[in-house]
Amino acid sequence: MRQYLERIEQFRHLNAFVEVFAEEALERARSLDIRVRNGEKLGPLAGVVTGIKDVICYRDHEVSASSNILKGFTSLYSATAVERLLEADAVIIGNLNCDEFAMGSTNENSAHGKVLNALDTTRVPGGSSGGSAVAVQADLCLVSLGSDTGGSVRQPADFCGIIGLKPTYGRISRHGLIAYASSFDQIGIFGKNIADVAAVLQVIAGPDTYDSTASQREVPDYQTYLNEGNKSYKIAYLKDALHHEGLDPEMRAGYEQFFDNLKAEGHTVEAVNFDYLDYVVAAYYVLTTAEASSNLSRFDGVKYGYRTPAAGLELADFYKKSRSEGFGKEVKRRILLGTFVLSAGYYDAYFTKAQQVRRLVVEKMNGILSCYDAILLPTVPSTAFKIGEKMEDPIAMYLADIYTVLANLTGVPAVSIPLQRHSNGMPYGIQIIAKQFDEGHLLQIANNLLQ
Repeated sequence: MRQYLERIEQFRHLNAFVEVFAEEALERARSLDIRVRNGEKLGPLAGVVTGIKDVICYRDHEVSASSNILKGFTSLYSATAVERLLEADAVIIGNLNCDEFAMGSTNENSAHGKVLNALDTTRVPGGSSGGSAVAVQADLCLVSLGSDTGGSVRQPADFCGIIGLKPTYGRISRHGLIAYASSFDQIGIFGKNIADVAAVLQVIAGPDTYDSTASQREVPDYQTYLNEGNKSYKIAYLKDALHHEGLDPEMRAGYEQFFDNLKAEGHTVEAVNFDYLDYVVAAYYVLTTAEASSNLSRFDGVKYGYRTPAAGLELADFYKKSRSEGFGKEVKRRILLGTFVLSAGYYDAYFTKAQQVRRLVVEKMNGILSCYDAILLPTVPSTAFKIGEKMEDPIAMYLADIYTVLANLTGVPAVSIPLQRHSNGMPYGIQIIAKQFDEGHLLQIANNLLQ
């Protein structure tokens, strides 16, 4: 524990942590030491040093969603995922920086300042779970929790050269996760090897009476899947994704070589068409901004969080002033977009149409997965970009999510694993998608492909 705390201090310039629970973590480590000496049975994650994204509630600890509107707010309860980590004897070392309300792809939209990529501090770590990714990347904790609404675990995992898992929607309870878009949000896991990720998923997955969208399905033993030897898989890759004009040419060549290697190892790898790829980002942003507009209406400056110091305001002006001063630029942009697509004159043209696109994408994805063990596609179109490079062009930023939003639109599990290094020195990975609630085979395939 002391080694981790020393490393956190050494790498403070990366700005991965919002708060470090140093004394509390050391005390918990001491109590685990005593239990070990007394021969007590410990939980499956005993002593595993974990960080949690600053959108996940931990009782009696501050949680701000990296926003000024929640500055100084202390959580009254713990997220179900946090409670299960603690029951398994994990040690939570701190909460981790992120894009404000998990809205962003670079971790530059944080009230606590931007997070830096440990491999190249002139580049972004990805977002919105950038702090969670960098904490694992730089060995500031063993594993960490993030949230994934449209790629916010997988994209930073790719940029940082580590593993990022987004489970099936409903596999992990969302109780205690500050909502961005409720039908998309899912807690995800960062790690440096599949066994660690599987062990954490084993603990935090499962039904929860506090979350009606949490699945009632039994959680299988993921380690048994990992213990099974190499198999031959039938894998699809999306031709439209590989030949998309936005994909870095060097990365495309790397993926093609990787597919050839898989075929040489005895796997079946086939190209399939996915006609809706150019529609998924538009549908995703219409639906998520609409849900964000609704979810973030509760932050009004009345019951908790930031309130404007301006005096003598009418109630409506008080709300507007508090929200204008408390929310950052990107969050305000998405609230306004969401309010627009939900407005009376545009609801059918945008929101209803996006729901119809989502239905078509779900049917297409399920059709492909019924014939294949998994789908392979890039995680992102390029390696980590320079700090500030895309901040003035939100459309370019949104289009960078083209490969990750598929899994959120359809609710299927997906994992990003490291693949190669680009000639610019930065890592890039590949994304694996499997059927709903088939994390066991997803992790097994990822583990075998990493060998």
